[in-house]
Amino acid sequence: MKKPAPTKAQIALLEPFVGLTLERIHVPASREEFASAADEIKATGVVGFDTESKPTFVMGDVSEGPHLVQFALLDKAYLFQLHQTEGHPFLIELLQSEQVIKVGFDLKSDRGHIFAKLGIKLGGVVDLNTVFGMDGYQKHMGVRAAVGLVFNQRFSKSRKVTTSNWSQHQLTRQQLLYAANDAYAALKVLEGLDRRREDLPIIEEQARVGRNRYCAE
Repeated sequence: MKKPAPTKAQIALLEPFVGLTLERIHVPASREEFASAADEIKATGVVGFDTESKPTFVMGDVSEGPHLVQFALLDKAYLFQLHQTEGHPFLIELLQSEQVIKVGFDLKSDRGHIFAKLGIKLGGVVDLNTVFGMDGYQKHMGVRAAVGLVFNQRFSKSRKVTTSNWSQHQLTRQQLLYAANDAYAALKVLEGLDRRREDLPIIEEQARVGRNRYCAE
């Protein structure tokens, strides 16, 4: 029998998760800023990861996202806006890299959107649902349940912000905090699980043609 995740009612009673503040969230806007961010992300090696797309509300409409790609380190986050084409070479390198391990939840749709938008395959991916599944938990843990389980804290997600317009060039304070901390929470959960890099179920090149393989770096 699979181990249960915390329920919404149980999570609601917990103390709040403390995430990154605005001054720790960076949105590169020049070639120099993109290059500096990419260098720092590559040097870190393992980052929290997520994407955001402008939602579609009409049946049959296809998302043009992602419009935002988030990389979180333990003390900051970098948010890459896709309308900033000057940053695309740096972003593509990070996304394709097998050396930059990108950790998040439910990343299958993110991978599909990235391929549709940029024509590239997302490399070096660790889906934390797989990690929890290896420990006997239910398949779809999600960031809120994972934060509740690992830290005994409540991770808040606003549906209003989730479904906001991520394609706008000037993101709101609420969008910046939400996007950065979605990725940051994933990285903190991995840290809390205390897994060695060589034990992570990394989806590599072989997986992107339809077969998953666990690997050691």
